[in-house]
Amino acid sequence: MDFDAAKAVNYFQKQVAEHYADFSGRVSRRDFWTYVAVYVCIAIIVAILQGIIGLGLLSLFQLLLLLPTAGITARRLQDTGRNGSLVWILIIPVLISSVVTFLTAMSFAFVSLFFIVLPLMGIVALLSLAAAIFLIYLCVQPGTPGPNVFGPQPVMI
Repeated sequence: MDFDAAKAVNYFQKQVAEHYADFSGRVSRRDFWTYVAVYVCIAIIVAILQGIIGLGLLSLFQLLLLLPTAGITARRLQDTGRNGSLVWILIIPVLISSVVTFLTAMSFAFVSLFFIVLPLMGIVALLSLAAAIFLIYLCVQPGTPGPNVFGPQPVMI
């Protein structure tokens, strides 16, 4: 099994463009992890740019791709026979964290707000980490062979 970077990027673009808020159906393990690999590579580049430029670029990136990432994760969970609604246990803390981080980065005048929000963000970060570990465990499970209640067996890229 070889990895083709151009094919992976094309798949990522297709998922974002054509399935922006698609929570129905199923997606294979390989396709899900291809999306995740490209997402992480882009996030690293955005984080480097954020370190150079400043601002809340990484939070903005996470907010822009929140729905496609939630959708593909829900479809992956559905491939394993679980309800895709489980994705919200991760999406809600990530959404809160991203919005607060972005607003804090953009509002340098409200430095005192940062010291009030910082302890709460630690709790949200711990919740996000626990949810991410749980969902990663669920997403590495094999899919249901053949059709299940969420649709036919997915075709891999």
